[in-house]
Amino acid sequence: MAFLEISNIQKRFGEHTAVHDFSISIEKGEFITFLGPSGCGKTTILRMLAGFEAPSVGSIVFDGKDVTHVPTNKRNVGMVFQSYALFPNMTVADNIGFGLKVANASKAEVDARVKEMLKLIKLDALADRYPWQMSGGQQQRVALARALANKPKVLLLDEPLSALDAKIRISLREEIRELQRELHITTVFVTHDQEEALSISDRIVVLNEGRVEQTGTPASIYNFPRTRFVASFIGTLNQLAGEVVDTALGEIRVGKQLLITSNPLDDLRNGQKCTLAIRPEAITLDGAGAGKNTVHTVVDDVSFLGSIVRIRTHLGSEVLSMDVFNDPNQKLPARGDTVALSFAFENLLVLA
Repeated sequence: MAFLEISNIQKRFGEHTAVHDFSISIEKGEFITFLGPSGCGKTTILRMLAGFEAPSVGSIVFDGKDVTHVPTNKRNVGMVFQSYALFPNMTVADNIGFGLKVANASKAEVDARVKEMLKLIKLDALADRYPWQMSGGQQQRVALARALANKPKVLLLDEPLSALDAKIRISLREEIRELQRELHITTVFVTHDQEEALSISDRIVVLNEGRVEQTGTPASIYNFPRTRFVASFIGTLNQLAGEVVDTALGEIRVGKQLLITSNPLDDLRNGQKCTLAIRPEAITLDGAGAGKNTVHTVVDDVSFLGSIVRIRTHLGSEVLSMDVFNDPNQKLPARGDTVALSFAFENLLVLA
C-alpha cells in the first residue's frame, strides 16, 4: 500500500458535487501537485486531506491508518495557506514554535526545534521580528517552517505562492522543492499556475469541474495531453480540425494535406472528425525528412518574444504557430511568405 491512499472520495455541498470519485496513491516522499482553474475542486480535496472537510463518500488513509473521520489535530499534517496566517502579535520564533507549545513540548524541545527551523529557512537573524516587519516571501517561509516544526507526515500547500510577485515566487518555489527533498516529506501542492506545477512536481493531477482529466509526470502531461482540456490548459498548443483517413496507417487529413501520427487511433474510425494537437516548439522550418510531416503554410505574423520568436502561419483555415530560438544570425520569413514546416509523426497528437 502507498503511503497516502485516497480512494473514491466525493464531496457534495447540498445538490452541488464539488469532487467526483477522486482516487490517487501517493508514495512516501513524493511531491504531488493538484493543478486546475478556480472551482475545479483542488482546494476541496486538500481540505479533506487536512481534515477541515469530511468526504461525502470514500476514504483517506495515511501510512496504513484510516483518517477519513479523524480530527485535524490528530492527523499529523502540516498546512501552509496562501494568506500566510501568521499571528501578528507573535515573533517569528513564537510563530514557528506555536504548534509545539500546543502539543505540550518542553521549552528546551521548542527552542531547539525553532532554532533548527530558522536555520532551515535561512532566517536565523530574524527570530525576534514580527510578521509585519517582514516581506511576503519571508512571511511565507516562516509559515512553511511552522508547518514543518511538528514533523508532520504530510505537508499540504494551498497556493502558497500566489500572493507573491513573480521573482520571489520563482525563488521560493525552488526553496520549497529543495526543503521537501531534504526532509523527504510527502507533499501535496495546490496551484492554478502551470509553470509552477511543471517545475517542481514529481507528478501532476490535472482537475476540471471536480474530475481528474489526467495524472502523470510533468513531461507526460505537457508532451502527451490526453484531453482537449489538458491540451488547452497546459502551455501553448496548436489545435487543428482533421478527419481520419486510415486508422491502421495513422493518416489524417487537414484541409487538403495528409498528415501522419504514430500515436494509436484505436478509438477512432475511418471518416471520423477529430482534433489534432502539436506544440509550437515541436515544429521546425525545414523540408521533408524520414518520420516527419511537412506542410506548406503562409506566414501571417512574426513576433519577437525575447528568447524565442513565434511565427504564426495558416494552413487553409487552420492557424499553425511555431516557436524558434532567437538567433540574430538566422534569417526569418516575412509576412506573406510561403514556408515549409515539418514535425515528427509522434509529435502529432489526437485528442479525446
